Order: sequence, then structure tokens, then C-alpha cells
Amino acid sequence: MSQHHVVVGAGPVGRHVAALLAGRGEHVTVITRSGRDTGLEAVGHVALDASGADALTRATEGASVLYNCANPGNYTQWEQTWPPLAASLLAAAERTGAVYAITGNLYPYGPVDGPMHPGLPDAATDHKGVLRAKLWGDALAAHDAGRVRAVEVRASDYVGPGIGGNGHITRVLPAALQGKAVSMIGRTDLPHTFTDVLDVARTLVAAAEDESTHGRTWMVPSNAPRSQEQALTEMLASAGKPPVTVRRLPAGMLRALGIVSPMMREIAQMGYQWTAPYVIDDTESRTRFGIEPTPWDEVCRRTIAGLDA
Repeated sequence: MSQHHVVVGAGPVGRHVAALLAGRGEHVTVITRSGRDTGLEAVGHVALDASGADALTRATEGASVLYNCANPGNYTQWEQTWPPLAASLLAAAERTGAVYAITGNLYPYGPVDGPMHPGLPDAATDHKGVLRAKLWGDALAAHDAGRVRAVEVRASDYVGPGIGGNGHITRVLPAALQGKAVSMIGRTDLPHTFTDVLDVARTLVAAAEDESTHGRTWMVPSNAPRSQEQALTEMLASAGKPPVTVRRLPAGMLRALGIVSPMMREIAQMGYQWTAPYVIDDTESRTRFGIEPTPWDEVCRRTIAGLDA
């Protein structure tokens, strides 16, 4: 008998989660403000402001899992957008008894010395990292108090279809495919983990279903780290295109631009991700869930093919 799953957010992760669940015959409802159609067969779509706890609770009644795949794209609005949204999601999960499965990121760790793994403390000092750490902390506190069953999976920078300008690689791919020189943030020669959105969805679904994994965070299995330039060059090669010139945008330049651009100021705060190696240790997740990352050559092909998704 199929179960009901509610997915909040129709970005790349939300669409992949919905597709995985629908593909095995589950009843899936995708919630967005606009109610836009994801194009997925047998998936329901509801127009709803998920920051309203009462309305979200009604939409989640009877669901086995509530997936938080929301991703407010404008960093400058996070302080206004995330707290009421996260509080509503947590309240809906608590009221309905649905498992609360959260799509997280690496921001809570802040700058690190060595690979990131779930045993590291959430020690961010920038406001976006502190905010994301608090959102997980609130969910964990509710879990530990027995009010909700919560789990969070954390991924590095996304690759795969549908990422567009929000991805460090996909942001420059359209120009690079035309043979144009591109600019990338910080050091372009340092090892950096990139995570396929399909693997985020696979891990999120697996974690939601395994009650023994709840109450903690898990890393999404990801391919071996690559430098920004290497990742871009391999993406181009998968499309039969030659390498392009890659220029560096120093962190200092981003800070200078931040004087007049609030968005650049927000991006500059995350500059530490591109001035030192930024890699994850996903050993524990691979062992626990039996998930291996999508092969890198396939990731490259999917990313190129999905640029317009």
C-alpha cells in the first residue's frame, strides 16, 4: 500500500525526491507558493505558503514524511524568510506525526581544517551558517524531546540538472560551452566536493525511511573532490568541448563589491569555502545507507543535459 509524502519546494532536490517516490508508486504532493506543475506524472501540486503552520498542517495530515526541500535563493532575505518557514515545517511535522526530513548544507560548520563529517560541531560565525545551525538545532531539540522524528542530510555545492545560476559550476557552464572565458570565485585549483542533486534526494529518502538514522545529520555520498577548474573542464569534455580560460575572482574583490551590493556581501562571507580545501567525509553514510554517488561521468552528462531544466 502506498504512503503519502509531502515535499515542500520544487527546486532540483524537491523534484528529484518527488520523482523517486512517484516512480515507486507512492502518493506524492509537492507544495510551492505558486503551485507550479513539476511535469512529473502522478504527482499532486498544491499552491500554499508553507510558512503558515495551520495550512501546512492541513496539507500534511496523513503523510508519512514531510520533506523540507525549500531553498530561499536570496541570501539577503534569509533572516526574514527562513525562521517562520522552518518553524512552520517543524510544527506541521509535530502535529501530524510525519517524519521531518531536512535538506541541509555545510554552512553550519563554518571554516574547517580538514574534511567535514557529522561529528564536527556546528561552529559557524557568519549569520547564514549560524541561522542554518539554529534551524537544525531546533529540530534536533524537538526530536530529543520526543515531539518529532527529524533527520537532516548535508551536501556540498550542487551539480546536476536544474541548478542554473545557483551553482558555482552551472553558473558559468553556458558561457564556457560557447568557448568564452569565465570567472570563478576564489582559488580554482583547490580540492572541493561537488554533490549531485539526485544523490541528495536518494539520501534524503533513505534517511527518512530508516528510523534508526533519525536524530542526527548525515553527509550525502559524493564523488571525489575536484578543483573548480577541473570540474568545469570535465563537464565541457563530456559535451565534446575544449577547456576554456578560467579567471579568478579573489575574495577581496567580492568584499569590495559588497560595499555596494548586498548580495555580493553575503557571498563574500562564504569566501572561506574557496580559499582552502573544502571536502566532505561521507564514509559513514555510504556504509549506513548502501548508497554510492552517481558516477562522475554520468553527473557531467546530466548536468550538461539539464542546463535548461
